[in-house]
Amino acid sequence: MPPQPQIMVDLQMEQYMPDPDLGVIARLISQDPGLSGALLKIVNSAHYGLSNKIASIERAVNLLGSRSVINIINAQSIKGEMSDETIVTLNRFWDTAQDVANTSLTLAKRIGSQTVDESYALGLFHDCGIPLMLKRFPDYMDTLEEAYANAGPETRVVDTENTVLNTNHSVVGYYTAKSWRLPDHVSNAIANHHNALAIFKDDTGSNPPLKNLLSVLKMAEHICESYRVLGNQTEDREWAAIGHLILDYVGLSEYDFENLKESIRELGAH
Repeated sequence: MPPQPQIMVDLQMEQYMPDPDLGVIARLISQDPGLSGALLKIVNSAHYGLSNKIASIERAVNLLGSRSVINIINAQSIKGEMSDETIVTLNRFWDTAQDVANTSLTLAKRIGSQTVDESYALGLFHDCGIPLMLKRFPDYMDTLEEAYANAGPETRVVDTENTVLNTNHSVVGYYTAKSWRLPDHVSNAIANHHNALAIFKDDTGSNPPLKNLLSVLKMAEHICESYRVLGNQTEDREWAAIGHLILDYVGLSEYDFENLKESIRELGAH
């Protein structure tokens, strides 16, 4: 997945400093899905022998050290040559990935979630299949807009993609996350992030890790208006179908959520 050009410029400036700051490097990397994925793939590999896979970019940077991280960055920059047209199209993806990640982090803290790092990671990576779909299908963004327009109680966003393209960005994102060796429940959340209606309709108490992650993500997507940025829609049809189930799961009233949404927007956290 191509890294965001401006992030690469900022990282290269930092690496040429006499004493590169790992904190600055971690902050910059954590804004880019491609760079973050490459880093987590390495740190979660058998070579490092971690007992549990991690989703924290800061921990990954500290474990790898500045020399290894800079080598990874430079390797990614070689892959990152794109046409101006592709960069403009992907700006929609990069913008919403950072917004949803930051908002997921804020929401997870506000509602007392135990999965703050993983909520950020899911926010950053949930749509990581989009650039790969765009690479394979040049008119993919038109299909994605149609998918958001068709979304509702009977039709998932991914159903339109499956009909038109015989695959969808959630499936591609899942396999990308697996190749990056993300924690399994983060990968599963990526696979199911447009399957929330079926998951939250099941009130048997099953799948709490998946529901905890998805509840934060779907609230963050709604707050960040992914339906506008990616779907070019004026109405969030997906949230209209699932919002009440998610708010019920996390124990928020509509009034509580509206207040939370406004306070997050005022903070500029999305």
